[in-house]
Amino acid sequence: MSGKAEDTGTGKQSRGAAASVQSVDRAVSVLEILARHGDAGVTEIAEELGVHKSTAFRLLGVLEARGLVSQEQERGKYYLGPGVLRLAGAAASRLDISQEGAPVCRELAEEAGETANIAVLDDDAAVNIMQARGSSSVTAQNWLGRRTPLHATSSGKALLAHQPKSVQESVLSRKLPRLTESTVVSPAELRAELKAVVTSGFATARDELELGLHAVAAPVRAHDGKVIGAISVSGPSYRLEEEQLQEVAKRTMAAAQDLSRRMGYAY
Repeated sequence: MSGKAEDTGTGKQSRGAAASVQSVDRAVSVLEILARHGDAGVTEIAEELGVHKSTAFRLLGVLEARGLVSQEQERGKYYLGPGVLRLAGAAASRLDISQEGAPVCRELAEEAGETANIAVLDDDAAVNIMQARGSSSVTAQNWLGRRTPLHATSSGKALLAHQPKSVQESVLSRKLPRLTESTVVSPAELRAELKAVVTSGFATARDELELGLHAVAAPVRAHDGKVIGAISVSGPSYRLEEEQLQEVAKRTMAAAQDLSRRMGYAY
């Protein structure tokens, strides 16, 4: 009888351990879903996890209690919370701009009707760490997590334009790949363009990364005035022709200023 009792107890422990591991796996999956989408509702999360809404809601409740996710009350959607910073270590600055930039990025995407991104400098590339899609961008690519070349993207130019001359020259001294017939690969032309970016407050890319893709970006500053990121809007060239691109540039610069203020910069 004692043997049976021990077997039953062991079985319960095993099942309990398995359930705990499953819960941890699901909780991590929730964080990955939010990192991938920027924000998501309980229904969306439940569908991706393949669980009942009540299960997803319980998981979100635990994560929210730990500060790992936050909820926009007016939208009912969840996004990564400030508690993630405690776990991020060296990546804290990136996650901070991502956290503060989430609502700004979404608002810009809604206003422009196109895809909005926030990118940071990573050695010789711009890495997109936040993305939101507007009403017209249903077929847009997913740029989240992608490393894109500095010389052929609006975000890359906006970031590079505000780096020290030594950093700029290090990039311009390399052989820059021509990705399309419109990609600017001349160091002299790029130097002139980077100067213009500083003067105008925004950067553009027209068919330079991909044919048919236009984009505009503006720099985001930290409390000390240092440029720590760039916020951009991209879309098909037929929707972002020159007149529309200039109008979107104004909205993008306003969004960049809003995010900079959230990061502690005083204009």
